[in-house]
Amino acid sequence: MNVTGVSRETLERLSVYANLLEKWQTKINLVGPSTMPDLWRRHMLDSAQLFPHLPSPDCTIVDLGSGAGFPGMVLAIMGASDVHLIESNIKKVAFLREVARATGTKVTVHNKRIEDIAWSLSADVVCSRACANLTFLLGWAQEILRSDGFCLFHKGQYVDRELTESQKKWNMSVTRLESLTDPNGVILRVTEISRCP
Repeated sequence: MNVTGVSRETLERLSVYANLLEKWQTKINLVGPSTMPDLWRRHMLDSAQLFPHLPSPDCTIVDLGSGAGFPGMVLAIMGASDVHLIESNIKKVAFLREVARATGTKVTVHNKRIEDIAWSLSADVVCSRACANLTFLLGWAQEILRSDGFCLFHKGQYVDRELTESQKKWNMSVTRLESLTDPNGVILRVTEISRCP
């Protein structure tokens, strides 16, 4: 995690998070089991690399389909002060709330489906990691995103296919940001989302 330049206190809180993840993973499937040996790079650093791209630490962030809390929980632990985690699975919600309690992190966990939250939140940044196809993400994000806001979406080796498919339904401006953790991955910074006529 040194590459992110986080403080010792933040690193300790992330360690508490990692330990809880390892403990809970034995009971419920929070992340892919094959990724556990490389937890810090695959999940912590992969999430932390979004922090420098935020407009400010006090912007409103909505993490769609948060799952085990990546990337939203990591961003909150790093200092983002208004993070909303959207997760429909009650067991994962319990895990997220326990992480927030154990790490002393201010974060709002919503036990709702993404479709049911859209009208009640307004975000500067919408993020998502391993949640859904880009076409669906854009539909949800458009309902939440402020006019000057943007999306940060982790995508893997099929990003070009997803972009091609999504452009049949959506107009958007896309910037590709290099992933620090996955040579086949990319982070899409998406703005100006609108439905195709």
